Amino acid sequence: MKSKKASGFTLVEVLIVVVIMAVLAATIIPQFSDSANDAKEGTSEFNLHTIRSQIELYKSQHDGLVPSDLSKLTEVTDEDGTVGAGADFKYGPYIRELPVNSFTNLNTVTTITNSPAQAGDVTGASGWLYNATTGTVFIDHADHFEK
Repeated sequence: MKSKKASGFTLVEVLIVVVIMAVLAATIIPQFSDSANDAKEGTSEFNLHTIRSQIELYKSQHDGLVPSDLSKLTEVTDEDGTVGAGADFKYGPYIRELPVNSFTNLNTVTTITNSPAQAGDVTGASGWLYNATTGTVFIDHADHFEK
């Protein structure tokens, strides 16, 4: 009589493979979560730079005045910053719409009085923090408001 040897993996072999996969997962998964955070940070900083550069353009066309609120960047204005239409309203719009803060997924604005923004100004309930006196804008996020 010929004996048949059972084919397949032993329990030890299967456990070794599972342990190897767990070690690989433990080293790879944190890298993916860091890249998502890095992407949010990069996008928010790019949007912040865009808003800041458009505020500077607004200032140069309005004799150094800053917009009273960031929604003015999406409007057509005259040289005094009054929103309207017609031949006298030749400045803007500077941006089509206010960009979204990637951390909060909001494009709303909270007006602050500090410049630079302070930790107490950060609510996380809006996209941006804006000081209408100085024309400075910041990211409304606890870890990134100082940028």
